[in-house]
Amino acid sequence: LKIPFSVTRIEESAFSYCSSLVEITIPSSVTSIGKQAFARCKSLVKVEILSSSILSIEEATFYECTSLKEINIPSSVKIIKKYAFDRCKSLEQITIPSSVEVIGCSAFNQCSSLKKIEIPSSVTAIEDDTFFRCQSLDQITIPSSIISIGKNAFCYCDSLKEITIPPSVTEIGNATFSGCSSLVRITIP
Repeated sequence: LKIPFSVTRIEESAFSYCSSLVEITIPSSVTSIGKQAFARCKSLVKVEILSSSILSIEEATFYECTSLKEINIPSSVKIIKKYAFDRCKSLEQITIPSSVEVIGCSAFNQCSSLKKIEIPSSVTAIEDDTFFRCQSLDQITIPSSIISIGKNAFCYCDSLKEITIPPSVTEIGNATFSGCSSLVRITIP
């Protein structure tokens, strides 16, 4: 699906439950994408966002897009809201641009194929359940800008073997690393 250049906004739930949608190109004319815009598009594999005006990935925008493998987040994005990529089980990697300041709770919850994530230094908190049950996640870089790590943030990340908590962190929430069965080393300054 190629959205025409005449479109400037994609409203809430605009394409949710479009079970046959496989690929979408969002033109540079689009300035906002509403929450749940593509939620439960179970066949969606690729999303190409050409816009440099989008400031946030809204709540549950790609919720339960279980086939999603490829998406680019534009460098204009400052906020990835809660549940944005929740249950995107086929997503193996994602690049979070340095413009992002907030990653909401459960943003990558149950992205069971996600192997690697690098959090930009513009982010100051890893919120509750952000990477909950990311069972393939074996590599995470926590920048020295992080002050707090929320509850269940890495809970049941079965492939995570080691993690270094930077000295900037003052709070680690309940069950943050609970169920990380492969974790052999945590370095806390």
